[in-house]
Amino acid sequence: MQLDSRAVHVLNKMYHYGYVGGRHTSIETIKKSFASHEKGMVDKAIKNLVKAGLIICHPTSYGHQYSLNPNRIKEIENIIQSHV
Repeated sequence: MQLDSRAVHVLNKMYHYGYVGGRHTSIETIKKSFASHEKGMVDKAIKNLVKAGLIICHPTSYGHQYSLNPNRIKEIENIIQSHV
């Protein structure tokens, strides 16, 4: 799977803060570490990661929340390590 630098940064940030499985966060929190002109591209990167099954979307009463797929955590670790 070919991922751009934004997608890898999203995975790395979520992994670093422990957003795996039941612990999830909003898309606004994920986008905080990006420059304002990159935030639209981050939305696309997150949508692509959800389609790829690396990120899980949790619909809640207060909006969509995102976490890393715990079943694919080894693959996510390998992606992060290969881009560092």
